[in-house]
Amino acid sequence: MSLGASKAVVQVLCRPVTQTGYSEYLVNSSDLTLHSTFQVKCVKKKPPRHRHSIRCSSMLLSQLRRIHQLRPMGVSLVNYMNYSGSWLQTCKCQQSESASGITAGDGNGAWFVNNIETSNSVNNLANAKSIIEFQDVQQLKQEKVLTSKIANGTIPDSFSIEEEAWDLLRESIVHYCGSPIGTIAAKDPTSSNVLNYDQVFIRDFIPSGIAFLLKGEHDIVRNFILYTLQLQSWEKTMDCHSPGQGLMPASFKVRTVPLDGDDSATEEVLDPDFGEAAIGRVAPVDSGLWWIILLRAYGKCSGDLSVQERIDVQTGIKMILRLCLADGFDMFPTLLVTDGSCMIDRRMGIHGHPLEIQALFYSALLCAREMLTPEDGSADLIRALNNRLVALSFHIREYYWIDMKKLNEIYRYKTEEYSYDAVNKFNIYPDQISPWLVEWMPNKGGYLIGNLQPAHMDFRFFSLGNLWSVVNSLATMEQSHAILDLIEAKWSDLVAEMPFKICYPALEGQEWQIITGSDPKNTPWSYHNAGSWPTLLWQLTVACIKMNRPHIAAKAVEIAERRISRDKWPEYYDTKRSRFIGKQSRLFQTWSIAGYLVAKLLLTDPSKANILITEEDSELVNALITANPRGKRGRKNLKQTYIV
Repeated sequence: MSLGASKAVVQVLCRPVTQTGYSEYLVNSSDLTLHSTFQVKCVKKKPPRHRHSIRCSSMLLSQLRRIHQLRPMGVSLVNYMNYSGSWLQTCKCQQSESASGITAGDGNGAWFVNNIETSNSVNNLANAKSIIEFQDVQQLKQEKVLTSKIANGTIPDSFSIEEEAWDLLRESIVHYCGSPIGTIAAKDPTSSNVLNYDQVFIRDFIPSGIAFLLKGEHDIVRNFILYTLQLQSWEKTMDCHSPGQGLMPASFKVRTVPLDGDDSATEEVLDPDFGEAAIGRVAPVDSGLWWIILLRAYGKCSGDLSVQERIDVQTGIKMILRLCLADGFDMFPTLLVTDGSCMIDRRMGIHGHPLEIQALFYSALLCAREMLTPEDGSADLIRALNNRLVALSFHIREYYWIDMKKLNEIYRYKTEEYSYDAVNKFNIYPDQISPWLVEWMPNKGGYLIGNLQPAHMDFRFFSLGNLWSVVNSLATMEQSHAILDLIEAKWSDLVAEMPFKICYPALEGQEWQIITGSDPKNTPWSYHNAGSWPTLLWQLTVACIKMNRPHIAAKAVEIAERRISRDKWPEYYDTKRSRFIGKQSRLFQTWSIAGYLVAKLLLTDPSKANILITEEDSELVNALITANPRGKRGRKNLKQTYIV
């Protein structure tokens, strides 16, 4: 069967829908004004009864797989993958209104075909199979052996893995009113208990959004930014209590519900979750911070600064900043949060001032300062922002950093010091230094500890916080290189057979029982308790590119390619060396797919990492030198007047 004949079969089988693109679905400014009683919905008519729906994940995809197995002779494996990859993309469920028998389906991909067209497609498929049976059987067997070796990881094919990843990422896209608005967390056909993995998570979409930006597909990111901004003003309460204004949701779901008063129509509604339905009922502190980071990346990548200059977007940025910069009882410039308020969203002993939140907070402050339009009403906010940047930078660099030299200093700390000039400011007891740390710390290298509170230092290595501190220059240049030195020195612990450990080491024994509450999902070397998460590849890649050491990330990507596709893109891996797929890991996890794609795209063109990197601010460095952040005493000069 010739390639032309194969294309003919494809055209008959698939009857490609007219590509409408994203442009006609862009959100209008008038539709996205902030108001407190906001409700997002989209009304559409139900399809006529004489048509039936066919989903790409069922009958059509099974037919595509059969043709993939019987591809034409004389077509190379790579060329065929190119061809079938574009074919799958064309056959992706899309919405269109045409007179050819295809009507608009639901926003998440249902499409409708006439009974006659369906039967014709099946007949043509059978004819195509009969023709192929006359081909050279021996050559077919040889190519099947090659395909099998690639599938089993014997011959890793990076190109085929990327093609598969892009197909899976596009299949995960969620539509709202015909517009692409995000990607679901996972599309695991083997799991019967969906929980909230069918929702669009703010933090999970970040690598998906970056991948689409790097690919030149900007509209889905624009829509995500603007629609999630509207959800910021949604009324959110739990047990009669409401959190502060500016909180972004952890996730949202597009629901199709009947339209009141019209049995022939339905409406699509965005249903957000601010933590009131989440396991543990924890508000997502990191959602708003990631939203600001993605907003800056969108502007730098697309060149479209009109989004960040919109009044409603500027208002959204200010609401997040005011929520984070609000005065409280804390003496530290770090954000005080509860356990489970970030990527580690279960009880893992990170309550207080976890590094991950501080790194994202610092990054969001820098991005917001870059995007805020100068106006009289923003002067106080920008002043508070700059002051916080100076204090936060000094605090993290000075008190969170640890290497062999600093560890030896802590080992010799005196305790119970009452003095403004105390060396051991947080009254850390040297006995807190665990035996594992003494043996684990390399002579060359260091890292930022996971948490710091009075009389408590969490010495665990938390990957996301350290990597993002390199990306946003929260760590100094010397510290950033030392973090990458440690990663190289402890490669067998942090990478092993699948990158990348979310933290190290695992909580075990009585410590695990007390800190996690005997959490059966966070058992030692699993899930958030030192499990390995492939999505962290993209943060590792950005950090390595910034420090001009991309070979580290390239090595990690090469390790991931050996099995991640064969393992069906798991959410996380278990055991100390990441040998097992996680016991409760979802397959086809979207941010595992997107994290890999972003890493590959950035390694191909490292200059594109600039949309995420923030260089060290010279004004900030000068402020650290001249402001004496170690502290001044005296009465604060208050300009306010009080009436007694």
